[in-house]
Formats: sequence, C-alpha cells, structure tokens
Amino acid sequence: MSPRQVSAWRATAVTAAVVVLDQAVKALVRDSITSGDEQTVLPFLKLVHVRNTGVAFSIFSGGGPLLVVFAVLATVALLTFFYLHAERPLAWLPTGLLLGGAIGNLIDRLRDGAVTDFIKFPGWPAFNVADIAITFGVLTLLYVLEGPPRARERQAAEAG
Repeated sequence: MSPRQVSAWRATAVTAAVVVLDQAVKALVRDSITSGDEQTVLPFLKLVHVRNTGVAFSIFSGGGPLLVVFAVLATVALLTFFYLHAERPLAWLPTGLLLGGAIGNLIDRLRDGAVTDFIKFPGWPAFNVADIAITFGVLTLLYVLEGPPRARERQAAEAG
C-alpha cells in the first residue's frame, strides 16, 4: 500500500471513530436527559441536553440550510487539502478529526434540524464530542502545517 493509501485509511478510521462515538453519546444523552435539564457531574462540570441550531457558541442560530451548505463547502475544502497533502506527515489526523466532527454534527442537523450539545462548563457554552474533535482537528492541522513535520519538510527541501 502506498503512503497516500495508508494516510487515507487512517483518516477514514479516525473519521468513522469520531462519528460513531459522537452519535452514540448524543443518542445516550437524548435518551437519558430531558431536553433543557442538567445533571451535575462535578462542581465544574454538568451534563445538559440542549439543541443548538447555530454553529459554535450558537452563532447563526436558525441558519438551517445555509449552515448545511457551509458545512458541505468546508468539507470539500478539507478533502481537497487532504488530496493535495495526503503524504505530509500526520495529515490524516486533522483530516479525520475535522471530517468526523463535521459529519457528526451534520447528521444531527439533517435528522433533527439542530445539534445535540451536552457538556457544560461554567461560563462556557455547551458542546459535544464532534465539537471536541473539530477543536483538536484545527489544533493538529496547525501543527501539521507549521509544526515540526513541516519544519522537517522545509529543511529537507533546502538540503536537497
């Protein structure tokens, strides 16, 4: 298998793991916590059941079809990036995290018209597993683009 194929399989595995975990936990929340209720887990952590019709921090609430179109365009851009950079070290990781998070939230939007959020810290909006994957996907993408793997590529190009 070529490095590009290995990278694609890894991205696919991460994507699938994120989607399955996200949807399983959201289903558990929908089945066990009444919408609008909250359960204190620790003094600084609550489990809630809220419906978010917007994006991060409920921005653009009620955006409906426009948010779906934006998500599809962002996904196409991500897949294009991956296609062009699949052989870059670790490119599969942010691709899988971002794609899995986007798909997890898109499934909710298409099925329910809103995303299920359930993790709540004081002073912070509720979020979910897909949101965590997207956040870590962005951070790992920055690492892949500008961190040590990229620095090694630049050094190799300069030396060769």
